[in-house]
Amino acid sequence: MEQPSTTPHITIVPSPGISHLIPLAEFAKRLVHHHSFLVTFIIPNDGSPSKAQQSLLGSLPPSIAHVFLPPVTLDDLPAETTRIETIIALTLARSLPSLRHEMQRLQESTRLVALVVDPFGTDAFNVAEEFGVSPFLFFPTAAMCLSLFLHLPTLDEAVSCEYRDLPEPVKIPGCIPIHGRDLIEPVQDRHNDAYKWILHHARRCRLAEGILLNSFEELEPRVIEYLQGEEPGKPLVYSVGPLVNIKQSSKSDGSECLKWLDEQPKCSVLYVSFGSGGTLSYDQIQELALGLEMSEHRFLWVVRTPNDKAANAAYLAGDSQIEPFEFLPKGFLERTEGRGLVVPSWVPQAQVLSHSSTGGFLTHCGWNSTLESMLNGVPLIAWPLFAEQRMNALMLTQDIKVALRPRANAESSLVGRDEIAKVVKDLMEGEEGRLVRNRMRELKDAAAQVLGEDGSSTRALSELVLKWKAKLVNQLH
Repeated sequence: MEQPSTTPHITIVPSPGISHLIPLAEFAKRLVHHHSFLVTFIIPNDGSPSKAQQSLLGSLPPSIAHVFLPPVTLDDLPAETTRIETIIALTLARSLPSLRHEMQRLQESTRLVALVVDPFGTDAFNVAEEFGVSPFLFFPTAAMCLSLFLHLPTLDEAVSCEYRDLPEPVKIPGCIPIHGRDLIEPVQDRHNDAYKWILHHARRCRLAEGILLNSFEELEPRVIEYLQGEEPGKPLVYSVGPLVNIKQSSKSDGSECLKWLDEQPKCSVLYVSFGSGGTLSYDQIQELALGLEMSEHRFLWVVRTPNDKAANAAYLAGDSQIEPFEFLPKGFLERTEGRGLVVPSWVPQAQVLSHSSTGGFLTHCGWNSTLESMLNGVPLIAWPLFAEQRMNALMLTQDIKVALRPRANAESSLVGRDEIAKVVKDLMEGEEGRLVRNRMRELKDAAAQVLGEDGSSTRALSELVLKWKAKLVNQLH
């Protein structure tokens, strides 16, 4: 290996939780494998690191190190009313002294050229400035959300009411018009601390030297064209996506479901999962189960213990100790035996989505899951729960047209069993399903192309690497 003094070194500070860490780990692997960089993850937490974090970081190559910062205390926050965005933002903000100490240690032995943070970590730009390294923002979701993020300070000044009460759709640069109620969840209550934190980071993101975007031009051409256009005060945007872990998992827990998939006909199974952080209410689990049963289609369902308070209840939580099967309708497992497989909490999603038996994906529209589907050409049923997922669902159904979306009952807000059965049939056997399937296959080919030797994402990363190497040359002279 090269001497530390001549090897560019990047530090990455992700939010707590796993969803932003996944694409950042893929980004780090590309820097190491294709450009011989060193990378160190510096990870803030408000408790012990999760098993998911430790497992992912432990699987990375030796050139990618990681350090867990001492946990911060959040005892002063009211546990019942504090939103997840506030918890994440405060965890990062209160970790800055420890981050400073770690940066000092690294700078004594390596050549740091850049500090990369996600949208909740822009306060760390001050630390980057202290150490003379370039501040960069990694944006883990769609270009549509990045455009909103950059536009939010302007929107905040122009609009006095809640965005959901606006009579007209919001116009976000480069995007299809979107109703205020479909904007990202933390901007739905402008009096909440979560909104103030999002706005704070939206203002500070313009201090970045560049923004790394986990999307690609062929997926979101109009908005990426806008983002890459020159505008005073707007950082350069590098479209380096899709950053997705498509390698086979070594975890053995999923062998049962993979064996079951092996026995099913090609493209016959609907995979149902709401991601690592999503939960449904008790009543909604009942309706979903009965809807899947009524559809008469094969399904693989990753079920979590219900939560009637928050759709993101599992985001920073550990594994539930309660058996989720207890909450399914009586006799459901027996009636669907052979046609359906219900698995608690986890399956090896990369292998499930790449399996030839998987013909559709009912998803919460988290961006990692969305990109994984695209790389495998699997069409979607969009069921957004929290964060930016409503915006993702809107884009997937109305803009790029790779998803169908069930309608919720206006009074109960539940998606009923009849509606679920209908949308499953539409996707798996109907004309609408055929159209979205064909469109998803086109995107699968486009995603493979952008990651090729001369693809747009490969070129964007090379351009960024040249900039960071130039920074190193300046340091050495």
